[in-house]
Amino acid sequence: MKIAHFAILMRNILTDDIRGIISFVGIGSNLESPVARCVEATEHVAAIDGCKVLRRSSLYRTEPVGFTDQEWFINAVIEMRTALTAHRLMRELQGIENRMGRHKTARWGPRIIDLDILLYGQEVLQEDDLIVPHPELHKRRFVLTPLNEIASCVIHPSFGISVAGLLDRLEDTGIVELLKEG
Repeated sequence: MKIAHFAILMRNILTDDIRGIISFVGIGSNLESPVARCVEATEHVAAIDGCKVLRRSSLYRTEPVGFTDQEWFINAVIEMRTALTAHRLMRELQGIENRMGRHKTARWGPRIIDLDILLYGQEVLQEDDLIVPHPELHKRRFVLTPLNEIASCVIHPSFGISVAGLLDRLEDTGIVELLKEG
Protein backbone atom coordinates (compact mmCIF):
# COMPACT_ATOMS: atom_id res chain seq x y z
CA MET A 1 0.00 0.00 0.00
CA LYS A 2 1.40 3.42 -0.89
CA ILE A 3 2.20 5.68 2.06
CA ALA A 4 -0.08 8.49 0.87
CA HIS A 5 -3.00 6.07 0.47
CA PHE A 6 -2.32 4.65 3.94
CA ALA A 7 -2.28 8.16 5.46
CA ILE A 8 -5.65 8.99 3.86
CA LEU A 9 -7.11 5.67 5.04
CA MET A 10 -5.89 6.26 8.61
CA ARG A 11 -7.24 9.84 8.63
CA ASN A 12 -10.62 8.56 7.48
CA ILE A 13 -10.64 5.87 10.17
CA LEU A 14 -9.57 8.23 12.94
CA THR A 15 -12.05 10.96 11.99
CA ASP A 16 -14.92 8.62 11.27
CA ASP A 17 -18.07 9.16 13.34
CA ILE A 18 -19.03 5.49 13.28
CA ARG A 19 -18.11 3.48 16.33
CA GLY A 20 -18.71 -0.20 16.47
CA ILE A 21 -17.57 -3.63 15.46
CA ILE A 22 -14.99 -4.46 12.82
CA SER A 23 -16.68 -6.95 10.51
CA PHE A 24 -15.75 -8.76 7.34
CA VAL A 25 -18.21 -9.40 4.52
CA GLY A 26 -17.63 -11.85 1.67
CA ILE A 27 -18.77 -10.87 -1.82
CA GLY A 28 -19.27 -13.23 -4.75
CA SER A 29 -20.89 -13.26 -8.17
CA ASN A 30 -20.78 -15.35 -11.33
CA LEU A 31 -23.68 -13.91 -13.35
CA GLU A 32 -24.30 -10.76 -15.38
CA SER A 33 -20.86 -9.09 -15.36
CA PRO A 34 -19.65 -10.44 -12.02
CA VAL A 35 -16.83 -7.89 -11.63
CA ALA A 36 -19.33 -5.05 -12.00
CA ARG A 37 -21.75 -6.78 -9.61
CA CYS A 38 -19.04 -7.07 -6.93
CA VAL A 39 -18.10 -3.40 -7.32
CA GLU A 40 -21.77 -2.40 -7.21
CA ALA A 41 -22.34 -4.48 -4.07
CA THR A 42 -19.36 -2.79 -2.37
CA GLU A 43 -20.90 0.60 -3.15
CA HIS A 44 -24.25 -0.51 -1.70
CA VAL A 45 -22.59 -1.83 1.46
CA ALA A 46 -20.71 1.47 1.83
CA ALA A 47 -24.05 3.30 1.68
CA ILE A 48 -25.62 1.42 4.64
CA ASP A 49 -26.33 3.83 7.50
CA GLY A 50 -24.20 2.89 10.47
CA CYS A 51 -21.49 1.24 8.37
CA LYS A 52 -18.17 2.42 6.99
CA VAL A 53 -16.17 0.35 4.52
CA LEU A 54 -12.53 0.48 5.55
CA ARG A 55 -10.98 -1.73 2.87
CA ARG A 56 -11.83 -4.12 0.07
CA SER A 57 -9.54 -6.90 -1.01
CA SER A 58 -8.54 -7.35 -4.59
CA LEU A 59 -10.94 -9.26 -6.81
CA TYR A 60 -10.24 -12.93 -7.38
CA ARG A 61 -11.43 -15.32 -10.10
CA THR A 62 -12.37 -18.53 -8.30
CA GLU A 63 -13.30 -22.06 -9.20
CA PRO A 64 -16.86 -23.03 -8.19
CA VAL A 65 -17.27 -25.23 -5.10
CA GLY A 66 -19.99 -27.83 -4.63
CA PHE A 67 -21.86 -27.41 -7.90
CA THR A 68 -18.96 -27.18 -10.36
CA ASP A 69 -20.88 -27.10 -13.67
CA GLN A 70 -21.21 -23.31 -13.76
CA GLU A 71 -19.22 -20.18 -14.56
CA TRP A 72 -16.29 -19.31 -12.30
CA PHE A 73 -16.92 -16.70 -9.60
CA ILE A 74 -15.48 -13.33 -8.79
CA ASN A 75 -14.88 -13.01 -5.04
CA ALA A 76 -13.65 -10.33 -2.65
CA VAL A 77 -13.86 -9.40 1.02
CA ILE A 78 -14.81 -6.08 2.60
CA GLU A 79 -13.55 -4.91 5.98
CA MET A 80 -16.00 -2.55 7.63
CA ARG A 81 -16.83 -0.88 10.90
CA THR A 82 -20.49 -1.17 11.81
CA ALA A 83 -22.71 0.15 14.56
CA LEU A 84 -25.39 -2.36 13.51
CA THR A 85 -26.08 -5.62 15.28
CA ALA A 86 -25.09 -8.74 13.37
CA HIS A 87 -28.77 -9.49 12.68
CA ARG A 88 -29.44 -5.99 11.38
CA LEU A 89 -26.32 -6.12 9.22
CA MET A 90 -27.45 -9.44 7.76
CA ARG A 91 -30.88 -7.98 6.95
CA GLU A 92 -29.21 -5.02 5.21
CA LEU A 93 -27.00 -7.37 3.17
CA GLN A 94 -30.00 -9.49 2.20
CA GLY A 95 -31.81 -6.31 1.14
CA ILE A 96 -28.89 -5.44 -1.14
CA GLU A 97 -28.96 -8.95 -2.62
CA ASN A 98 -32.70 -8.63 -3.28
CA ARG A 99 -32.39 -5.16 -4.85
CA MET A 100 -29.59 -6.45 -7.10
CA GLY A 101 -31.84 -9.28 -8.34
CA ARG A 102 -30.64 -12.26 -6.32
CA HIS A 103 -33.03 -15.20 -6.35
CA LYS A 104 -32.37 -18.14 -4.05
CA THR A 105 -31.74 -21.22 -6.16
CA ALA A 106 -29.71 -24.36 -5.63
CA ARG A 107 -27.12 -24.38 -2.87
CA TRP A 108 -23.75 -23.30 -4.29
CA GLY A 109 -25.48 -22.51 -7.58
CA PRO A 110 -25.00 -19.50 -9.85
CA ARG A 111 -25.85 -16.11 -8.39
CA ILE A 112 -25.86 -12.49 -9.39
CA ILE A 113 -24.57 -11.53 -5.94
CA ASP A 114 -23.82 -13.21 -2.65
CA LEU A 115 -23.05 -11.25 0.53
CA ASP A 116 -22.08 -13.11 3.70
CA ILE A 117 -20.97 -11.96 7.12
CA LEU A 118 -17.70 -13.80 7.60
CA LEU A 119 -16.65 -12.33 10.94
CA TYR A 120 -18.41 -9.91 13.27
CA GLY A 121 -15.72 -8.79 15.70
CA GLN A 122 -14.87 -11.74 17.90
CA GLU A 123 -18.49 -12.77 18.36
CA VAL A 124 -19.69 -16.34 17.93
CA LEU A 125 -23.40 -16.64 17.09
CA GLN A 126 -25.21 -19.96 16.59
CA GLU A 127 -28.81 -19.10 15.83
CA ASP A 128 -31.42 -20.42 13.42
CA ASP A 129 -31.15 -17.40 11.13
CA LEU A 130 -27.49 -16.44 11.58
CA ILE A 131 -24.23 -18.28 12.20
CA VAL A 132 -21.09 -16.19 12.73
CA PRO A 133 -18.27 -16.77 12.00
CA HIS A 134 -19.48 -18.07 8.67
CA PRO A 135 -19.56 -21.87 9.07
CA GLU A 136 -17.60 -22.54 5.84
CA LEU A 137 -15.04 -19.74 6.27
CA HIS A 138 -12.18 -21.96 7.42
CA LYS A 139 -12.78 -24.50 4.63
CA ARG A 140 -12.84 -22.24 1.57
CA ARG A 141 -9.81 -20.94 -0.31
CA PHE A 142 -12.00 -18.48 -2.24
CA VAL A 143 -12.87 -16.79 1.08
CA LEU A 144 -9.59 -17.14 2.96
CA THR A 145 -7.38 -15.81 0.15
CA PRO A 146 -9.03 -12.36 -0.11
CA LEU A 147 -9.55 -12.23 3.66
CA ASN A 148 -5.86 -13.00 4.18
CA GLU A 149 -4.94 -10.15 1.83
CA ILE A 150 -6.52 -7.56 4.12
CA ALA A 151 -6.65 -9.26 7.53
CA SER A 152 -4.03 -11.99 7.82
CA CYS A 153 -3.55 -11.50 11.57
CA VAL A 154 -7.25 -11.51 12.52
CA ILE A 155 -8.01 -14.43 14.81
CA HIS A 156 -10.92 -16.77 14.09
CA PRO A 157 -12.93 -16.58 17.34
CA SER A 158 -13.95 -20.25 17.32
CA PHE A 159 -10.52 -21.73 16.57
CA GLY A 160 -8.07 -19.20 18.00
CA ILE A 161 -6.07 -19.32 14.75
CA SER A 162 -5.20 -16.39 12.50
CA VAL A 163 -6.56 -16.11 8.98
CA ALA A 164 -3.01 -16.74 7.69
CA GLY A 165 -2.81 -19.86 9.87
CA LEU A 166 -6.14 -21.13 8.55
CA LEU A 167 -4.95 -20.59 4.99
CA ASP A 168 -1.69 -22.44 5.73
CA ARG A 169 -3.67 -25.44 7.08
CA LEU A 170 -6.28 -25.42 4.32
CA GLU A 171 -7.01 -28.66 2.47
CA ASP A 172 -9.16 -27.00 -0.23
CA THR A 173 -7.18 -27.05 -3.50
CA GLY A 174 -9.65 -24.91 -5.48
CA ILE A 175 -8.13 -22.44 -7.91
CA VAL A 176 -8.10 -18.80 -6.79
CA GLU A 177 -6.51 -16.33 -9.21
CA LEU A 178 -5.83 -12.66 -8.55
CA LEU A 179 -7.80 -10.62 -11.07
CA LYS A 180 -5.95 -7.65 -12.48
CA GLU A 181 -8.19 -4.64 -12.05
CA GLY A 182 -7.90 -1.88 -14.56
